[in-house]
Amino acid sequence: MLVEFILYVRDQEHSCAVYSTLLGQEPTLHVPGMTEFDLGGCKLGLMPGSGIARIITPVLKHPENAAGVPRCELYLLVDDLQAALHRAGSAALQIVDPATERDWGHRVAYFADPDGHVIALATPIP
Repeated sequence: MLVEFILYVRDQEHSCAVYSTLLGQEPTLHVPGMTEFDLGGCKLGLMPGSGIARIITPVLKHPENAAGVPRCELYLLVDDLQAALHRAGSAALQIVDPATERDWGHRVAYFADPDGHVIALATPIP
């Protein structure tokens, strides 16, 4: 099974640039309506909220009605936390909670992307 998580975004081009910077890689797919990044055994997709709205509304609310409301967390376990934090700064992500040693054995920093998705950058505590 291949797993792909898709985040609904307001501006696909802007989000593509943000995630390219954060992940330190270019997308493997970037066409109108879908951007994909290979995370090694898992994919991260970025889809405009207006695109998915054609499929899910009116049964579900339009994603734009929940803009900025945290609805998921992307937890990225990285080898080099300092490099990842630098990329997060370069991507102009909003700092939610700085890197702190957590009681589950990881040092984790929390950020928000332009759509309010929570991004955790983590590394194991040695």
